[in-house]
Amino acid sequence: MTAEQNTTSETAATAGGPVIINGRKAVHITLETAIERKGETITAVHLMKPLAGDLRGLLLAELLQYKTDAVMKLLPRITVPTITEPEVSTMDTADLVTMAMEVAAFLTPKAVLESLQQ
Repeated sequence: MTAEQNTTSETAATAGGPVIINGRKAVHITLETAIERKGETITAVHLMKPLAGDLRGLLLAELLQYKTDAVMKLLPRITVPTITEPEVSTMDTADLVTMAMEVAAFLTPKAVLESLQQ
């Protein structure tokens, strides 16, 4: 992610507005347990709405059912900064569930989400 993207995303996330990364809707997720990476501490990530190509080799039903293997395969494709598969494997389960819920929300049609909120 470029410095410009980072600044724009952080400002939007802080302000509660929509976050757009690489032209995609994204959500800001603060991790309950930070991820340590070679002298870097990741305390939050942005989860981008998956494109069809990101879903290659995955079953949509498994993502909607929060199947761990499917979610773990998808996250490295849609997180900013990118979280690697080994990092996802050692992620706090609460963070994994939070991300799985956001993935399911991304895959749910807007009309369905709106009807659930009524």
